[in-house]
Amino acid sequence: MDAQRVLVVGSGGAGKSTLSRRLGELWELPVVHLDQHFWSPGWVEMPDDAWREVLTRLLGAPQWIMDGNYAGTLDLRLPAADLILFLDLPRRVTVPRVLWRRIRWHGRTRPDVRPGCPEHVTGEFLAWLWTYPRSGRVRLVTAITEADAWSRVVRLRSPRQVRRWLALEAQPGRQDRQDGC
Repeated sequence: MDAQRVLVVGSGGAGKSTLSRRLGELWELPVVHLDQHFWSPGWVEMPDDAWREVLTRLLGAPQWIMDGNYAGTLDLRLPAADLILFLDLPRRVTVPRVLWRRIRWHGRTRPDVRPGCPEHVTGEFLAWLWTYPRSGRVRLVTAITEADAWSRVVRLRSPRQVRRWLALEAQPGRQDRQDGC
């Protein structure tokens, strides 16, 4: 299969945006960071109806690499993807990454977020990150199962597996391989 629509999902701090940018460069596909579309300046959330309309428009493009969580819209995104990269990394990896990201981008806006949304980490976000394995991850696994999408999933469980997959499977001309690590 020649993957033209790639969904990158997983916990905060798993490396979704970084992997998406790298794949976009390798496969010459446009990258869609959902955080750039969902948030308005000042970290104001988009209303649900408007968010689903934006997603429907984004999903209608012939090619994309799309990263982001947003479990409430997996029903739209999973069926549209040719390939689903599930970054299933443990908390011992994701929590330090989020804290490092906070330090690195302090007072500035990351390139994968809409301008006007400077990096910050709230208690609510840390609580979501900590409970992700028991809540968000379970919702994601359930959604993949309900969408009968496991045949299109590459599940990567460590930074090493991500690097290995990128080195061995993600090289141009190798998009037809989805056997993961």
